[in-house]
Amino acid sequence: MKKVIVIALCFSFMFFLPSCKRKKLTEVVEVPLPSAEEKVTIGQPDDVSADEGQFSLAKLPYQYNELQPSIDILTMEVHYSKHYLTYTNNLNKLVAADATLTDLSIEDILKKCDGTNADLKNNAGGYYNHGFFWEGMKPKSGGQPKDTLASVITRDFGSFDNFKTQFSDAAEKQFGSGWAWLVLDKTGKLVVTSTPNQDNPLMPKQTVSGTPLLNLDVWEHAYYLDYQYKRKKYIENFFKIINWKKVSERFEEATAAKK
Repeated sequence: MKKVIVIALCFSFMFFLPSCKRKKLTEVVEVPLPSAEEKVTIGQPDDVSADEGQFSLAKLPYQYNELQPSIDILTMEVHYSKHYLTYTNNLNKLVAADATLTDLSIEDILKKCDGTNADLKNNAGGYYNHGFFWEGMKPKSGGQPKDTLASVITRDFGSFDNFKTQFSDAAEKQFGSGWAWLVLDKTGKLVVTSTPNQDNPLMPKQTVSGTPLLNLDVWEHAYYLDYQYKRKKYIENFFKIINWKKVSERFEEATAAKK
């Protein structure tokens, strides 16, 4: 038996010997080294446009770099020109395929999103939530509201600091992807809530229903490039760029609509 094995090994060696002469036993394959770091090209918000349809992109009211250091330029560019654009295009396709949605406002469409059509709910929510989010931020802003909204926040939360703590907790403790919200509920009271995925307080079957005044995106694509797992730090820095003037305008409009 041993002789058979030895003979077989010798035969195999002889069979491969010609190829070994042509190639070294240890062959070095040349792998090109990475070139110098690729330059990342950042476009302009005005260069982004949705496919033709019922809904257009909400215009970003600042440049991609103007919310730094709270939100970095690359995150803003990817968030606006990729994620938000995709929701917009998907929504337009869904609306075009359903005659019952033709000419409805986005708010009216959201009120129909009871979960029976998951695609519509996700993309209509993604479209509305992001457009609302962009307008709720402003470069070199933050601080606190100084008008009627300020007194109502104190009335309903006890103080601005209490509101900030509740809002931050809602954002930090939202498991997985979702949003934190400041909402004027049906009784005229300010409340804080959170929603999963692309849900929002205008949709049916929400824990808190009402008129949104402020929101914060806590999907990972909204902060992970810069903050990674440090969601709490991202939330802290969001308070430095809140456009309280816009939030106050929303409050005034929502209050007037209830009269």
